[in-house]
Amino acid sequence: MDWTRWLLSLFGIFCILHKNIHTADLPPPCDSDIYCTGDILHHVQLAKIFTDDKHFVDMGLTDSPAKVLERFQGILNTSLGGQVDRERIIQFVNTSFTHPGTEFDDWYPPDWHESPQFLSHITDKQLRSWASDLHDLWKSLGRKISQNVKDQPDRHSQIYVPNPVIVPGGRFIEFYYWDSYWVINGLLLSEMYDTARGMIENFLYMVDNYGFIPNGGRVYYLNRSQPPFLTLMMESYMARHSNMTFLRENINLLKKEYDFWMTKRNISVEQNGRSYTLNRYNVLAGGPRPESYSKDYEMALKLAEDAKPSFYAELKSAAESGWDFSSRWFYGSTNSLLDTQTRSVIPVDLNAILCRVERMLAKFYTDLGMPAEASKFSTALDQRIEAVQAVLWEESLGTWLDYNIKETRKNRNFYPTNLTPLWASCYTDSAVVDKAVSYLESSGALSYKNGLPTSLKDTGEQWDFPNAWPPLQHMVIEGLEKTESKKAKDAAFLLAQKWVRANYEAYKKYKAMFEKYDVQGDGKPGGGGEYEVQLGFGWTNGVILQLLDLYRSRITSSAISISFSGILFTLPFLIITFWI
Repeated sequence: MDWTRWLLSLFGIFCILHKNIHTADLPPPCDSDIYCTGDILHHVQLAKIFTDDKHFVDMGLTDSPAKVLERFQGILNTSLGGQVDRERIIQFVNTSFTHPGTEFDDWYPPDWHESPQFLSHITDKQLRSWASDLHDLWKSLGRKISQNVKDQPDRHSQIYVPNPVIVPGGRFIEFYYWDSYWVINGLLLSEMYDTARGMIENFLYMVDNYGFIPNGGRVYYLNRSQPPFLTLMMESYMARHSNMTFLRENINLLKKEYDFWMTKRNISVEQNGRSYTLNRYNVLAGGPRPESYSKDYEMALKLAEDAKPSFYAELKSAAESGWDFSSRWFYGSTNSLLDTQTRSVIPVDLNAILCRVERMLAKFYTDLGMPAEASKFSTALDQRIEAVQAVLWEESLGTWLDYNIKETRKNRNFYPTNLTPLWASCYTDSAVVDKAVSYLESSGALSYKNGLPTSLKDTGEQWDFPNAWPPLQHMVIEGLEKTESKKAKDAAFLLAQKWVRANYEAYKKYKAMFEKYDVQGDGKPGGGGEYEVQLGFGWTNGVILQLLDLYRSRITSSAISISFSGILFTLPFLIITFWI
């Protein structure tokens, strides 16, 4: 036998199969021929009759999907070459769809009251008054999904859940997964226990029905999730309002969501002759994102046809991370979305979150008197801590770094998420704490007036410089504060004071809270990315309330001086004086 020819033939078959796996058509984001795929979505979004693509896919139907599809098919059949006149598209949309927001009923949170106890603990009078204003905002961000969505789900992109929700605000009129962790923490401080529990029950309902929690409350999110905070939401709720019956009734659903991440988002990586299991974001769904259809479609025109499915999957995977979009995912020559390789990255923060989830599930099962299950999660926790240290820790920098399995290298750039193992206590050697603080100092990220930048690269993407995001500030601050290191605690308070000041100055100027802020300037909202900065804002309010509660007697609205590592920071003007 000609072994050379046989091996070459086998290699050729492998290459063909490998190519087919990566370029074959992937399923659409959901099964809807209106909201997720099909002629209506394509023609309406490319006609750009709305300034934001999300507007269209948030509209409801005035008739059954079949009749709406039939009506549009009639328009296509009478259009020359399948090119539909823009005015006909506008007329079709106006007669076939309802405005976004009509799927909600008016709702006032019945458990809201004026004077939750935490307000009285805030020493600074101006900050206390501001916190009271933020507490008031929960009323304006509350939504209840109408019965019509439950009765006629095919006429809406909104996913029905049984309990009212607190939404982020702005264009985000539905609930979102990871945002809700900080929202719920804020609600618990506001003593809105029923609303907080209702939101957790909604997420449990989604796990029960879909096997996981979608990115947000729309059908076009049904093929991707967001960072897995459900178990940590339960942790927050149990710490404030312990209810063992509620936990016992739902522990299997917490495990079910964890199993989704361990079976659908797991990956093995080899390091020094050993195999470790960690997790990544990996959405196998084709086509443009419906809520950003025209942008995705037009960007993909720059690619060869067989490269488009993978590109669309990478964009959705970046959206699953919550970081849509960032240079963090760029590996290539264009330094743009075309270089997105999210699925190849093992992210520090995702694995830190799952580390904390495993620790909490082990505790929950112990509390419920289920030692066999508790032991399984204790073992999983030990294995993850070992894997995070082996694969993601970088001794030369004194921090953890994302690892790209395709490039077989770490991403040495600064991101606040590099420090999230501190927040998750995902380490065993306490020496890493001061190393991580030294890394934070040497990175230059502490030098900015208004908080930690999301990266040090200015790409125009919203999850890059100069933007600073509330959840990242909170995870870093809480991670530093919970250690035994005075150096770390000092850094935590410095960052908290900066962040509170920046948010407060912007609130005084704009009478609004924003989803993100600029680390430069005198308290202003962030920018960049696919849409204008949004007001509201759920997780921003939650983070501020937590920081005001954590540093209730220390944090101030006026200029103060803070010494850290031999440097005197004067806030809010950030005059830096080195001690000699």
